[in-house]
Amino acid sequence: MKASNLWQEVLKAPNKNQHLLKDIEKFAKENTEPALIHFGTSGWRGEIGSDFTMQNVRVITKAIIEAVKGEDRQILNSFGIKSFNEFKERGVIVGHDNRLLGKEFAYEVIGILQSEGINCYYAGEASTPEFSAAVVELSASASINLTPSHNPPNYGGLKLNPSDGGPASEELTKPIEKIANELMKNANSIKSCPPVAINKIDATELYINFIKKRNMIDIDKIKNFLSNNPHTIAVDHMHGATRGKLAKILSVSPGTFICLRREDDPLFEGLSPEPSEENLKLALSHLRENTLGFSAIIDPDGDRVRFADLKRQIPMNYFGAMAFHYLYNYKGLRGVVVKSVGTSNFVNSIAEAFRVEVIETKVGFKNFRPYLLPNATKKAIVAFEESDGISIQNHTLEKDAILGVLLALEMIATFNKNLSDYLEEIEKSYGKYYSDRTGIEIPRESFGPHVKENIMALSKHFKIGDSFKIGDLEKKIASIVDLDGVKIIFNDGSWIMIRPSGTEPKVRIYIETKNKEEKEVFIEEARILTKKICLEGIGSLT
Repeated sequence: MKASNLWQEVLKAPNKNQHLLKDIEKFAKENTEPALIHFGTSGWRGEIGSDFTMQNVRVITKAIIEAVKGEDRQILNSFGIKSFNEFKERGVIVGHDNRLLGKEFAYEVIGILQSEGINCYYAGEASTPEFSAAVVELSASASINLTPSHNPPNYGGLKLNPSDGGPASEELTKPIEKIANELMKNANSIKSCPPVAINKIDATELYINFIKKRNMIDIDKIKNFLSNNPHTIAVDHMHGATRGKLAKILSVSPGTFICLRREDDPLFEGLSPEPSEENLKLALSHLRENTLGFSAIIDPDGDRVRFADLKRQIPMNYFGAMAFHYLYNYKGLRGVVVKSVGTSNFVNSIAEAFRVEVIETKVGFKNFRPYLLPNATKKAIVAFEESDGISIQNHTLEKDAILGVLLALEMIATFNKNLSDYLEEIEKSYGKYYSDRTGIEIPRESFGPHVKENIMALSKHFKIGDSFKIGDLEKKIASIVDLDGVKIIFNDGSWIMIRPSGTEPKVRIYIETKNKEEKEVFIEEARILTKKICLEGIGSLT
């Protein structure tokens, strides 16, 4: 059996087949099959034991080193350094989330880096925003975080952040990809090097220093609120790297929050550990009637968060707009709003009233970088994406679930009302928007370039002014956006968007309407359309 076969058995019955993880670990350590390295929207990801192996992680680490060694001006600028010697001296922070073999993969990376004389810091199990803050606080050259974020349990991943703590840009990842895929031809020549020494750092303390210096969150106000309202915030950590962090950051007793799924479980109870409505039900069940509070779910590496209270779900499409409204009106921040192309237009309605510019980017938080930099000409008040990532002005260049929870706490402490009540007040002024997303999975072996080609052909097949049938509904096409996948916008402001995932063999589907009754029709019809063009091609629509 291959590692992929073993994973199928494990994920079918996680409790019964957990013993097979030992065999998967063996594949991860001994499998020498090369992999095609591609950095998606947030790093490189692969199946543990199949393509995410010790050998292939060594190859990527070596590729990063070789990219810096070449001292190409663009690569050095992307890292924020002047030379390879500076890279070595400032050093690299390495750590992991709670996935299978996280520590072992991290040690593999540290060993290769140290063999080239590069100073290394070991963060242990740490969240993505902690890495981002730690790089800045230590003035390190970069961080390497072994995590595939919210992907299913069979995935491993590697995130690279340069010296400003933000996600690596394509100017950096493209040359690294090229070098790595060349090194793959002789991968077995890159031998494992045990770490010479482990220099352990406390990434949480560095994160605390970072947010205190920036003073964007009113920690005292939150602590005062929690002292008067204990046990009203339920947080599901999904067995991930944010376990115990909130209490430490706020210097409150561990029992202040209702903390769920804090135990070690690299299989995440067989769930895909994303901040979904379904996964949030556990935390929601711990809320009590007539209390001031909310539930939140955070993904394993702590860069995505979703909220709900007893009245309603509050995904990032809403929370990001609420954050903008709050930061603009109550914190006095000025600048622009930045969101990904698949994100709700709810924030557009608010921003239009305040005469604030809204900038849409491709999917992927790395595309927000130019607007989160300290010296940005157009500085984001808030930057967020519908897939539950958020950051704000003068904060990390990475998305930050911990920040999201702190901001939600400050909101309810300020207004003395629940998040849903604040949201409904905003909706009364700026309208209601009904957004959703779904997707279809495609077998890994069938997920090739033709899938993207079929999707992009949609932008040529339809024209502005065409009628578009959605079930029994008929819409007129107002515009077509092909910035990232294809987004078809209709005259009434509703839209559908289809794009291939950059990290999994999936096709993502996004929809939005201003009519609640149309929402389910849009989702269902968009799924039918997506399956048809992905499996049969654009010709099947004629």
